[in-house]
Amino acid sequence: MENDKKKPRPLRKKELRENIKKNKKLFILYMVLRGLVILVMVAQFLNKNYENVFLCLLTLLLFCIPSVVELRLSIDIPDVLEAIIYMFIFAAEILGEINKYYLIFPQWDTILHTLNGFLAAAIGFSLVNLLNKSQRFTFQLSPVFLAVVAFCFSMTIGVVWEFFEYFMDMNFGLDMQKDTVVHAISSVMLNPTGANRPEAIRGITSVVVNGQELGLGGYLDIGLIDTMNDLLVNFVGAFTFSVIGYFSLKHKGKKNRLVENLVPTWKDEENVPENDGKAQEPPDGYSGV
Repeated sequence: MENDKKKPRPLRKKELRENIKKNKKLFILYMVLRGLVILVMVAQFLNKNYENVFLCLLTLLLFCIPSVVELRLSIDIPDVLEAIIYMFIFAAEILGEINKYYLIFPQWDTILHTLNGFLAAAIGFSLVNLLNKSQRFTFQLSPVFLAVVAFCFSMTIGVVWEFFEYFMDMNFGLDMQKDTVVHAISSVMLNPTGANRPEAIRGITSVVVNGQELGLGGYLDIGLIDTMNDLLVNFVGAFTFSVIGYFSLKHKGKKNRLVENLVPTWKDEENVPENDGKAQEPPDGYSGV
């Protein structure tokens, strides 16, 4: 009778530190970003901005995720991908939220959402690619289906994030879905006859609410344009990596440095999950399309 599988033991701080130190350049980047976050956290604490202190603590916690994933799942995250993840977290939380880069640089949010779409597609691609190489599972996806899964995974992440922004705005009075000043609107609500035909108002230069001029120079769109722009650039990032991933699998003989630097792999053959030692053949009808 087989023994029950042992539960994974808790990771120790020493193991996390050793895993992070494995690459000198990556370790230096990690320590620099970590030091900057701690300095920002101290400054925010002294200024009694406790919400920002929480964001700093969250950032430090997120920095540990790549190493935890590597140790728990016995996979190797490429150093380039790991460095991008660290910088992405820092750019989003510390620069974007605390240092107000989202307001100072109008395209900051767009750049991060594009990168998020690209990285999420890489992660989705990696998950299925690792399963493809595992003997525990009976399915084998062709390159085109793997690319489609990666694309859908990335878009799902993007949509779920927009749900989260909407939830926070509606329930906590935040402004995660950034507003946009527009100079024309069109809505069936403006049709005086009540017909299902939109009426347009163009050339809007001022808006008065409860007798007070807003002084924005136009009408305030509450988040719709920002949400659609975020999903659009997420689409661009997801599609771009999915195409790259497809051709990298289609031409396995040729090295693709970009994919190699962004797609995690099993640390060694011994760690590839097996199914009682019996290798599974690709299902009938599988093709390399």
